[in-house]
Amino acid sequence: MDDTRPQGDGSQSVDSQQATDGGVSTGTDADRGGLADLGPAGWASALAPVVLLVVLLGVVALAPPFAGVQAGEPLPDVTVTHATLPDDDTIVLHVTNNGPEPVTITQVLVDEAYWDYTVRGGGPDPATLAPLESARVEIPYHWTPGWDLETVLVLSGGATIHHSIIAPQPAPGMTTGVLWTLAIVGVFVGVIPVALGMLWYPFVRRLKPTWFHAVLALSAGVLGFLAFDAGFEALEVAERVPGAFEGQLLVVTGALGTVLLVQSLTSWLGDGGDVTPLGLAYLVALGIGLHNLAEGLAIGSSFALGRVSLGAFLVIGFMIHNVTEGPAVIAPVAEGERPPLYHFAGLGLLAGAPVILGGWIGGFAFNPTLGAFFLAVGVGAIVQVDWEIASMIRARGRLATATNLLAFLVGFVLMYATDLLVAL
Repeated sequence: MDDTRPQGDGSQSVDSQQATDGGVSTGTDADRGGLADLGPAGWASALAPVVLLVVLLGVVALAPPFAGVQAGEPLPDVTVTHATLPDDDTIVLHVTNNGPEPVTITQVLVDEAYWDYTVRGGGPDPATLAPLESARVEIPYHWTPGWDLETVLVLSGGATIHHSIIAPQPAPGMTTGVLWTLAIVGVFVGVIPVALGMLWYPFVRRLKPTWFHAVLALSAGVLGFLAFDAGFEALEVAERVPGAFEGQLLVVTGALGTVLLVQSLTSWLGDGGDVTPLGLAYLVALGIGLHNLAEGLAIGSSFALGRVSLGAFLVIGFMIHNVTEGPAVIAPVAEGERPPLYHFAGLGLLAGAPVILGGWIGGFAFNPTLGAFFLAVGVGAIVQVDWEIASMIRARGRLATATNLLAFLVGFVLMYATDLLVAL
């Protein structure tokens, strides 16, 4: 007896209901399409949850069902992000209200003594800060350089906000002379060291493929150290970010968002993710430039807060530390045809010049939130660039060779050793 069944019968109808992931399909491919093909019914199904949410929020706002359940009031949450000292007769505290309710500053103490003060930058009543509002508390107090200061803000409900100023020094302010000084510092600690490191280009071009891959791995090690260094610093700065902005989550969002943004951009420009060697060189320069931008922020803010002492040894330390970034920039283009010279100029400026821009930004408008975010962006860019370097090595050979692993370690340790010159 012939048990053969006609094709297109029950077996095909069962298969058509099975999704590729083992689930049951709710429709055919003909029922699916892009945004332009959704039609009125499709858009209605997409907007329905949004409309219902708006209605629900309106009900809760106009007639809250839990109006009589609340007990007490939320605790005040005010952060002193930092202090500036324009001269030895003035203290300026930069404050932010992180809480859900307005707070009013009623008294100020300096070294356990009540003192006059003026609040600037707030709303109609400067002393009262709305949620997420920031202001400056200016205190006319004569202080002695090097002697610690203890300040206390007293709020209307009796809560106190303490802030210590360790070994205060007068800030020079952002004058034309300071801007010029920051530009010179940026050239010496950013642009010149990267340019010197790029002079290794002819040497790297003469290397055999095995050693060329090792140079790429060494570059990845250099970038890996910069990522860890910026990441730890970002988390440290995040501790001073106003609580309402969730400093640590801001760092994670900045780093992860940059990884995904740069990866999507390279996939779009590279037609599926294949980045050219010159494109990878620019990505490396961008990652280093973002890190150096954050480095400039630190230098500029130190100027603004009167905390910088750029002696010759410190500048030399910066130069030795940053010169190792040059080979990382030129390594991707050291094989094959040499790019035009203007590309080398562009790569060097992209990697080194952000120190100048960061110095200016940090001097004028530094705050912990901005600093933590820029550091996080640098971390994300560097991580994505390291991924691209690894992909380039893997496409031309084996990634995890003994030579490549040791070269990565050498790059990491080299940056650590030169970083000690800056830390000291």
